[in-house]
Amino acid sequence: MNTSIYDKTAKGREEIATRRDGLAPRLRSLLVLIDGRRTEEELLRNVAGLGLTIAAVHELLAGEYIVLSTSYASMAEAPAEPPAPEPAPELAPAPPAAAQVQQFQSVYQFYNQTIKSTIGLRGFTLQLKVEKASSVDELRQLRAPYLEAVQKAKGSDTAAALALQLDRLLGFN
Repeated sequence: MNTSIYDKTAKGREEIATRRDGLAPRLRSLLVLIDGRRTEEELLRNVAGLGLTIAAVHELLAGEYIVLSTSYASMAEAPAEPPAPEPAPELAPAPPAAAQVQQFQSVYQFYNQTIKSTIGLRGFTLQLKVEKASSVDELRQLRAPYLEAVQKAKGSDTAAALALQLDRLLGFN
């Protein structure tokens, strides 16, 4: 059982926020899950459905997106020090579960494939918004502008057909 715990570096947090380095979507999904609290075993269990292994963790380490924060074994060996008072916890959004990661990737791919083929160059700004999105909720907010652009470019029938597909991916149906 591996009890290593990883945390994002400044470079890793910047990659999540800006996608500067263009990290592969599967690796980005793993990077999003790394929070300095979950063990390596938990992380790998959550991304097993994406086909990611320990090699993906090593790739993020080599790219300096994450750093080994601690492990339970080293915590047990460390001399006992009085714990520092913790600041009041802020309400943070729950970390994405494997199902949410899969949903995000499905909606993200749907937008990427259909914006180019249906809207063309007029969809460039919308495509940038999809690239900046970091959650399913942010992708949901792009539904109305996306469907409006498709309707202008290809008509109501195409927009209605794509709306059904998109709604199924977003969990509206």
